Amino acid sequence: MKTFKTTLTLIVTLMTIMTTNAQVSFGTPQKINDNWKFILADPENAAETTFDDSRWRKLDLPHDWSVEGTLNPSLYSCTGYLPGGIGWYRKSLDIPKDKAGEKVYLYFEGVYNRSKVYLNGHLLGERPNGYISFMYDATPYIKYGEPNEVAVRVDHSRQADSRWYTGSGIYRNVWLVYANPVHISEWGVFVYPESSSAKKATLKVETSVTNSSDKAVKLDVLNELYTEDGKKVAQSVSKLSVSQNESNKALASLNVKNPELWSLNSPTLYTLKTTVKSGNKVLDQTETKTGIRSFTFDPDKGFALNGEWMKVKGVCLHHDGGVLGAAVPKLVWEKRLKELKEIGCNAIRTSHNPQAPDLYALCDELGLLVMDEAFDEWEFPKRKWLEGWNVGTPGFEGSYDFFEEWSSRDLGDMVRRDRNHPSIMMWSIGNEVDYPNDPYSHPVLDGSAISQPMYGGYKPESPDANRLGDIAKRLVKVVKEYDTSRPATAALAGVVMSNQTAYPGALDVAGYNYTENRYAEDHKTYPDRIIYGSENRHDMAAWKAVRDNDYIFGQFLWTGVDYLGEAGRWPSRGFNSGLISLANVIKPRGYFREALWSNKPFAYVGTYPNWRNRDYKSIDAWQIWNYDEGQNIRVVCYTNAAKARLMLNGEQVGEVKPYDDETGVIAWDIPFKPGKLQVVGLDKDGKEICTDVIQTSERPFALKANTEEKIVDKDKGLSIVTIQVVDENGVPVILSDDEVSCRIHGPAKLLGLEAGNPSDMTSYTDRSQRVFMGKLTAYIQANGEAGEISVDFSAPWLKGATVQIKAE
Repeated sequence: MKTFKTTLTLIVTLMTIMTTNAQVSFGTPQKINDNWKFILADPENAAETTFDDSRWRKLDLPHDWSVEGTLNPSLYSCTGYLPGGIGWYRKSLDIPKDKAGEKVYLYFEGVYNRSKVYLNGHLLGERPNGYISFMYDATPYIKYGEPNEVAVRVDHSRQADSRWYTGSGIYRNVWLVYANPVHISEWGVFVYPESSSAKKATLKVETSVTNSSDKAVKLDVLNELYTEDGKKVAQSVSKLSVSQNESNKALASLNVKNPELWSLNSPTLYTLKTTVKSGNKVLDQTETKTGIRSFTFDPDKGFALNGEWMKVKGVCLHHDGGVLGAAVPKLVWEKRLKELKEIGCNAIRTSHNPQAPDLYALCDELGLLVMDEAFDEWEFPKRKWLEGWNVGTPGFEGSYDFFEEWSSRDLGDMVRRDRNHPSIMMWSIGNEVDYPNDPYSHPVLDGSAISQPMYGGYKPESPDANRLGDIAKRLVKVVKEYDTSRPATAALAGVVMSNQTAYPGALDVAGYNYTENRYAEDHKTYPDRIIYGSENRHDMAAWKAVRDNDYIFGQFLWTGVDYLGEAGRWPSRGFNSGLISLANVIKPRGYFREALWSNKPFAYVGTYPNWRNRDYKSIDAWQIWNYDEGQNIRVVCYTNAAKARLMLNGEQVGEVKPYDDETGVIAWDIPFKPGKLQVVGLDKDGKEICTDVIQTSERPFALKANTEEKIVDKDKGLSIVTIQVVDENGVPVILSDDEVSCRIHGPAKLLGLEAGNPSDMTSYTDRSQRVFMGKLTAYIQANGEAGEISVDFSAPWLKGATVQIKAE
């Protein structure tokens, strides 16, 4: 495989542009999320400065209009029965007179989708891809010392253009950036390794500088590296000449003695300060976060981080936040990622498109690896299910129509934007674009099968699968143009077909979706191929295929968190295969995964009726201990202990049972008796090392509310409140479905109430919501004023609860 043929070693030092630098790595950025006007319509002349928008809705960004819509069975299951449409945003910007002579840019982290941006009636540009960050030079049309009208048209009229929920609108941050005509280029700082060890690291720094003036310039580029406590550990100065209206690149080396390596357990970050000077005058300056670490990919031994061989325990993530839609605050992702890491997850796949900058920064900070993915669709559309997942007649809207024109630029911009994150381990150029007969086909499909629907055998009228290899080669070349320090990969759905093409050979690392049965055969047939599970089911067999084979370095479960879209027939909001619910609650299968992945002693007890005395061992058993007296109940234990004991009301029930390596589940069948049910995990010598308890609850009596964010920033600080229904003794009532109402007193607003029930199709824009499995999550956001916030939760016949929050 060319450079990565047998053993791929990456010793990398990478950076994250700080959010204060708006991800663009130059100039002076200002976030301009506040005080926009919006209309969900397509009025004529809305880009003109004289247009009357006085009746438009006032709002702050980020904003997703789809999630505000009404769930409707006449809409499409693929995007969660929520609407798309066409909308406009407008904002007035005052550009001071003293900024004359400076460059002015507008930077958008993400707009879904097919956006056009205007300034003072002039079209700055358009970007069809709804996941890509982009920037426009607004300078030629700026009126210094006067109001400037920004107008953005967002066209999501192709409502069923994705297989999952996308959201609609300006759903990420927007920035105004001022800069000297001579400044660091957009995403213009990149750090990559020359050599590294525990005693010394030598880092190469590339700094691209843009000169938009009419004179050539001679510059000094200073790079300084600082530890987390502010100690300078390396610096370098480079000379650089840049011709007028051109860009040029300065190269530098930084030597670091005894570097602290970025790792999963100790994600140490450095700060790189880059300064561009002309003589004694500072023209531009930026700070970035960087981490030092090495990757090794080997076709026989798998994957190593900093020389330590390990299994990648990954999950796939879509970008929505349930009731929040696509406009998800950073704190929500922080909570989710921390829960995933607690479960034992160590890697994230951005399925199937670039996500918000916040997510990557959090992975850097928390110590999570990232597979960064660009596309779910290439030159032809995939099936989009309209009446329910895998039922009915599909639609064929999508992003394919702009792939040929935009894909190289979109992919290149993803790599340039994200390449400085130490967490990113691989660049993925596509997901399941080789799905058999969706749309590509090949003669090998006659008589072949995959573990997913194939839509028949070879179809000669369909696009030739050999096209995949040519496109893959082009896309991999784009990746290598901007970063040679990481492998290019893709998630292959139909490897039985792709193996007949040049597609897998164009990749450095090959991901297999739901194809564990091909691992051994393909490892033998293609001994230089580096293989991993890029998308996998939750069952024990899929994990054992990774655990028991050194040459398979990991898996990415579908999915880490439940998500909107890919819904079943109405009523269904989304897909519920996640380890964590839409309400950020760890589900039983999340605890099952913790038993498989965690390094700490762990035990979980769950139950369900065993109506027909089946020997089925579910990984989705909730912690319910409320049944009819004498009813036959299956009790299951998820644990990493060698064996387990079951106790009911202090007495042992049944025999101590050993760990079941075939299913990962220990099970007992017992008649129900109310009280306290406990499992105790034992080591091989019979010593107790972990335990878990559930208890029979009485009727719902009260609400219990709690938040970790009791003090929040007055400027849109977020508090995530968890509401639990309990009985008179404080025992959680898991079977409760009480409707809870929220009322806020003080300077805050309710962003949403989310219970995580995938089949609850009631309104998500009001102040009431039914709990699911006894729980509900409320998102409370400060509105810009300091003060005390009191949040009251009530439900008919139940004792209410109040949470006190302070905005300052």
